[in-house]
Amino acid sequence: MRIGTAISYAGGFAESVADIVELEKAGLDVVFVPEAYSFDAVSQLGYLAAKTERVQLASGIFQIYTRTPTLTAMTAAGLDFVSDGRFILGLGASGPQVIEGFHGVKYDAPLGRTREIVEVCRQVWRRERVVHEGKHYTIPLPPEQGTGLGKPLKLINHPVRERIPVLLASIGPKNVALTAEIAEGWQPIFFHPEKVADVWGASLAEGQAKRDAALGELDTFVTVALAIGDDVEPLLDHLRPVLALYIGGMGARGKNFYNDLARRYGYEAEAKLIQDLYLDGKKEEAAAAVPLELLRAISLVGPAGYVKERLAAFAEAGATTLVVNPLQPGREARVAAVSHLRELIG
Repeated sequence: MRIGTAISYAGGFAESVADIVELEKAGLDVVFVPEAYSFDAVSQLGYLAAKTERVQLASGIFQIYTRTPTLTAMTAAGLDFVSDGRFILGLGASGPQVIEGFHGVKYDAPLGRTREIVEVCRQVWRRERVVHEGKHYTIPLPPEQGTGLGKPLKLINHPVRERIPVLLASIGPKNVALTAEIAEGWQPIFFHPEKVADVWGASLAEGQAKRDAALGELDTFVTVALAIGDDVEPLLDHLRPVLALYIGGMGARGKNFYNDLARRYGYEAEAKLIQDLYLDGKKEEAAAAVPLELLRAISLVGPAGYVKERLAAFAEAGATTLVVNPLQPGREARVAAVSHLRELIG
């Protein structure tokens, strides 16, 4: 099982890079750089490529609506080039609040667009002349829609790899099935090992039945809070505002993917309460309503023996890479937590 982490959305970039350099020495395997509606991830990934030697670098995530398919492919190839073949292309749909609210682009057909973008990316990386006729993207642009001067082109440079790993962030049934079919990696959110088979098992099986064997086994990247010790459970409270934001505030009533997931996990009443409180402006009350049982299930927080038991549960549920969020403050504590986890994994 591999270990990853993600840098923060806001502030402290120099400190985060210094952390990653030390965490790499402690056994870190991959680092994610988020984008959302913060600074772009590309510039930060390029900087990290220069400051690290071994750790893989992943976009976590590039939103499918914000770049053309070929620009996504060019960007991934460029990051793979400057990192000497260490880049992972993390893609996701995000949500209407960000895509329409910040980018001013219509949020539509996430599954169809994702499939076509991945197809185009792989065409570009193989240095084929890009010709794509899909429902959502047509390359080159048809003459009647432009000047008529467009022609099929191939990437000028030779990519380091013609198959850069694609990781898809997905939680909906159809999106998870698509991920299991076409992607090298899957990044769900709030991964509950004991609920995975019930919530995602059928979707994973559906996608894997159509999967090209050349893609290999699906690499499942699971984000977990991390704190190892005898008196660390109170640190779980740090997660409450995050889960309240997602379950309560990431979307409207009836249109919140994360609220739907909490309900599918069996927390229907709690999900409704969190959303009602959050949308009424009662964010602290919403955070307090997040079930402790859920916080425990999706985290690695507790004594070493307990964490080792939970590691076995995550592994049995299919997790192959743990993207950890060390809860104890300070670089020394974060490095120690990753080192201890590496020992427990063996």
